[in-house]
Amino acid sequence: MRPYGSPEELERRRVRAIKLLLQGHQPFEVARLVAVDRRSVRRWNRVFREAGDDGLRAKPAPGRPPKLDARAKQRLERLLLKGAKAAGFPTDLWTCPRVARLIRDRFGVTYHVDHMGRLLRSLGWSPQKPQRRAVERDEAEIQRWVKEEWPRAKKKPPA
Repeated sequence: MRPYGSPEELERRRVRAIKLLLQGHQPFEVARLVAVDRRSVRRWNRVFREAGDDGLRAKPAPGRPPKLDARAKQRLERLLLKGAKAAGFPTDLWTCPRVARLIRDRFGVTYHVDHMGRLLRSLGWSPQKPQRRAVERDEAEIQRWVKEEWPRAKKKPPA
């Protein structure tokens, strides 16, 4: 299982452990100080002896490279901020299928609809539910009814 932290943080932890070892600390002490198992400290020490500083370097996190690079994601966010109507949709509501279609049309990249939530969260967007309200809704009449009619309709009269 991969340890918690970015590759750079993990590299800093390995370098700190080696510095402590070079200062004369025992592997079990170093393990306690950097909060790892002593076997990890011994493994890092062996790699350091064999490969030097290069053996401690951060390795990129494994996984498939993203389909959209950082510039494309910035461009996508600008398109999203313009609104769905500007992208040619009948309403200004962004849905996952609409975002997937926008990406396919503008970037030539196909994403599954279920992945759109993760992609949007990585951009700092959160899902929003539109409030469903009738077009004919009269806010002034609703406020009047709440103040005048509702107290009379309640079982207990107000004090």
